[in-house]
Amino acid sequence: MPVRKRSYTCGLDAAIDVMGGKWKGLILFWLGEGPLRFGELRRTVAGISERMLILHLRELEASGLVHREVHHQVPPKVEYSLTEFGHSLLAALTPLGQWGEDNRERLETLP
Repeated sequence: MPVRKRSYTCGLDAAIDVMGGKWKGLILFWLGEGPLRFGELRRTVAGISERMLILHLRELEASGLVHREVHHQVPPKVEYSLTEFGHSLLAALTPLGQWGEDNRERLETLP
């Protein structure tokens, strides 16, 4: 399958393309705390469906932001963690998260 050539107008455009959607930032945030198994991640990312979590983890893995490690045991154990690339994106998102915390009350009252 041919690789799609991406073209961006600016760095923010590129970052938003990789992040796209509500859940990916939250997944990266919680994986920043350390490796998590699928079930742990599902419980931690409140409100996400199993289907959406699977989809986003696959996309984050394909983007090189998340590493999926399969431990061959019974029952099978799969852990997800951030790659170095994922940690670099999380570091860029941290100030945005702080801005959200600082303005949370105001944002919650918006129509």
